[in-house]
Amino acid sequence: MQIAIALFPRMTALDAIGPYEVLQRLPQFEVVFVGHQRGEIRTENGFLGLTVDATFAEVPHPEVVVMPGGVGTRALMNDKIVCDWLVQSYATSVFTTSVCTGSLVLGAAGLLNGLAATTHWAAMDELGATGAIPTDARVVEHLDQRIITAAGVSSGIDMALRLAELLVDDTAAKAMQLGIEYDPQPPFDCGHLSRASEAVVTRLIEYASIRD
Repeated sequence: MQIAIALFPRMTALDAIGPYEVLQRLPQFEVVFVGHQRGEIRTENGFLGLTVDATFAEVPHPEVVVMPGGVGTRALMNDKIVCDWLVQSYATSVFTTSVCTGSLVLGAAGLLNGLAATTHWAAMDELGATGAIPTDARVVEHLDQRIITAAGVSSGIDMALRLAELLVDDTAAKAMQLGIEYDPQPPFDCGHLSRASEAVVTRLIEYASIRD
């Protein structure tokens, strides 16, 4: 089974690498990183490079698609090559998935019309503008439509574990969880907007504006 993870400039690395670390451990899966052209792309702040191994045209019908998020998704929303590839691959895929603002690209491709979907908390209005129905759930699945969306960044790991369960079984998914020792015990309880203080949100916005 072929899993295509999209790479593009100014993406968020963990959106792709989180699911990759789960899914690449399953022996029946082949993971391929796809993009506009082969070679290196740089992630959001330019600090990290990731390598595209195949073009979108070279991987027309993967069984699973993972569309990561990041600042770079805004350009992809008007990118005919990417949107056409998503529509084409969706026609034959087992599952088409997104992490964080990757759902904006699925929405722009017309795959989320009228469907509940999730994204990073700061992009809910943008998601709604694509025709999706925004929800702040961590993972939203539509098994009949073969679509799964995950919220911000780290939620891609949760989504990938659920995907492993759907594609193989719950024992395989639990084995993957054990393999990556995914046992979150964060030192702070502010991973969701509803539990973050105004000071924390203000600091995050400040840091994000400096990086942009």
